[in-house]
Amino acid sequence: MIPKALILDRDGTLIEHVPYLCDPAEMRLLPGVEEGLGLAVRSGAKLFLHTNQSGVGRGMFGMEEVELCNARLVEMLEHGFERICTAPEAPGAPSKYRKPSPEFAKEVMAEYGFSAEEICYVGDRGSDLGAAAAAETRGVGVATGLDDLQAELEAQGYGEQFPVFGDFLSAMKFLFPQT
Repeated sequence: MIPKALILDRDGTLIEHVPYLCDPAEMRLLPGVEEGLGLAVRSGAKLFLHTNQSGVGRGMFGMEEVELCNARLVEMLEHGFERICTAPEAPGAPSKYRKPSPEFAKEVMAEYGFSAEEICYVGDRGSDLGAAAAAETRGVGVATGLDDLQAELEAQGYGEQFPVFGDFLSAMKFLFPQT
């Protein structure tokens, strides 16, 4: 099934991973992102952004910097997002949206009328795909971040549940093969 919605991670998925990114000038799109998003949009998929930003919860920077980085990402892309969800909490802090929480996906389903099967999370971390598992949506990994995604997924008990691709464009070609 072709996804009707993609919930995309930001750092390490769409842009190069910069630890605790808070300066929009440091943002660089990963290769194939613009082309891959084009495939999704031409197929009719809506785009959503879901990003954990623990630097806020750790007191390293504020939400203003995160919002500036998110705005810069939108400027860099030809295609925008229907909604952006930022989880600013540090790991272990009480949180509604910090991945692997399914709450953002549940809101997208309720607001846009998508079923879980019509949504696909795309990310470079086990927490991204953990959100997919928790929301019972599809998920696709991109091994473009800092960690060994396949090893992380196996350690978290997901094994081969989610396909993992070496780059963003390959993942999009898998999800949207006829475009």
